[in-house]
Amino acid sequence: MLAGIHHAAIICSDYARSRHFYTEILGLRVIAENYRRDRDSHKLDLALPDGSQLELFSLPGAPARPSYPEARGLRHLAFRVESIEDAVAQLSAAGVTVEPVRTDPYNGKRFTFFADPDQLPLELYEA
Repeated sequence: MLAGIHHAAIICSDYARSRHFYTEILGLRVIAENYRRDRDSHKLDLALPDGSQLELFSLPGAPARPSYPEARGLRHLAFRVESIEDAVAQLSAAGVTVEPVRTDPYNGKRFTFFADPDQLPLELYEA
């Protein structure tokens, strides 16, 4: 029945700051950008190289999401990378704080975490 993940949606607190982060720092390609006047809200559709997408929304007055202690719901969003060292170096050069790289004890894959401008936990996962 399910064929894959089409998109994940993110609500941000500062549209310009998050737009810059996802397009300029993470390098996602803009598919479409719309302003929804009736909601005073932006919607930005972004493409990843594998065809999956992120939707970035601004919704005035949206409440902050609890992160610590971890709450129920989506825990984090993980991005597949070919070289974790290269990805960490690019993020660090852009001023993004990245946790130390760890190795999954069950499958030997390397991963690390960083956060978007709203402290949404994001993961780099080496393919």
